[in-house]
Amino acid sequence: MEIEKHIETIQKLSLSMFRKNFFGIFHGSVSAKIAQNKFLINKKYAIFDNITKNDLVVLYDKKDYRWNEASIDSEIHLNIYKNIFEAKYIAFAMSPYTVSYSLNHSYIMPKDFFGEEKFGKIKIYDPKNFDDWYERAPYEICNHMINEKTNIMIIKGYGVVAYSRTAQELVKDIALLDNSCKILQYEKIYS
Repeated sequence: MEIEKHIETIQKLSLSMFRKNFFGIFHGSVSAKIAQNKFLINKKYAIFDNITKNDLVVLYDKKDYRWNEASIDSEIHLNIYKNIFEAKYIAFAMSPYTVSYSLNHSYIMPKDFFGEEKFGKIKIYDPKNFDDWYERAPYEICNHMINEKTNIMIIKGYGVVAYSRTAQELVKDIALLDNSCKILQYEKIYS
């Protein structure tokens, strides 16, 4: 029964984030922690506007055959779940305004009320070399979140990785950040 609740939550979250263009076709990831050693995550070829039970897979911290069909981001999710107790939901999104803003800046300092209240100043992480990023990402992302004491990480030219205790807070944080970046970009146009 618990897993059915998580499936329904991920379906709603995925559709909402797809409609906001935070997930692409086959691009992005979302997961829910089910127990200390297992989590539910989308498969590699999931289409986020219509996630079904068949598009999700339960993974354990010990790798088995199921890992072959899981999202390429599964290792990142696992590492966050293992090291950050508060993480109950995780998403990797390519929020368009956040990613485009990250290309030419080192920090995001929202000027809108809600963004400034929530985030203050956020450092943009530069992975430098994308050739070996997927080998480094699980450790660098988790370490950055722990060291910076943050639940959200902006990776230059790549996207946003975030975790939260609830699915609603997760979506809200990513949407709020993207809206703040949109406002910052509009400010440049109109000033």
